[in-house]
Amino acid sequence: MPLATTGELVHRATAAHSAVAAFNIVTLEHVEAVIAGAESVNAPVVLQVSENAVRFRYGRLLPLARAAVTAAERAAVPVALHLDHVQSDDLLRQTADAGFGSVMYDASRLSYDENLAATRAAADWAHSQGLWIEAELGEVGGKNGEPPLDAHAPGARTDPAEARAFVADSGVDALAVAIGSAHAMTTRTARLDHDLLKRLSAALDVPLVLHGSSGVPDDELAAAVAGGIAKVNVGTALNIAMTGAIREFLAAHPEAVDSRKYLSVGREAMVGAVAGIIRTLGGAATA
Repeated sequence: MPLATTGELVHRATAAHSAVAAFNIVTLEHVEAVIAGAESVNAPVVLQVSENAVRFRYGRLLPLARAAVTAAERAAVPVALHLDHVQSDDLLRQTADAGFGSVMYDASRLSYDENLAATRAAADWAHSQGLWIEAELGEVGGKNGEPPLDAHAPGARTDPAEARAFVADSGVDALAVAIGSAHAMTTRTARLDHDLLKRLSAALDVPLVLHGSSGVPDDELAAAVAGGIAKVNVGTALNIAMTGAIREFLAAHPEAVDSRKYLSVGREAMVGAVAGIIRTLGGAATA
């Protein structure tokens, strides 16, 4: 079927009181696993390519993007393609011609004023290309001479009043908020600030996004969706599933050299992880 857009899937999820799952892809096995997992529970899904993943692929966006588009167009469920955590303006401007319907522009490392100016410019360009744009805002430091606090730093939180002004002034379509999750967590021990999420949901009229969701337990994720999160980003959880399965296979089969043998095992492990996360978010049977 034709490519869906992230904005379309997020708004559908919001209306259904669920959240759309967005999975970061690095290899073709990731692409296939995410789509197969979504198809197994009849749910729409977002494929995300991060700037880090592009860097891993020798700085080339198109090979992975073209593979993702081709797989998405042959999927039995709606699939959108999203460029995640983009800091490079050059990379940002490659999105429209590569099949992406949305982008997350990340200037959260900057001071508030610099973040706002850069994000406003990115949003203006994205909208001129028909792209849906997400941004991120955490607690802004700078007090007592301290540098800005990155949105994923321990203890970072998004201030509702500041977020409301940021969204209004930047023109973004969605906002990733800092409420207690963190990127690259390998244990599911994060505890979210649900009271803050409630205040953010009341203050903002755009969809809210949760990053760093791999470290968030199922009950916390479900509560976050109930509290207003409409898009949930997942990356590390897939890599944990894939790597664990491959390690187990190679330990049992030390003579194995055919990469298809262990990559297929890793891919199937990711399929199961994708299906489980989608169910937790309430997205099953919503395609």
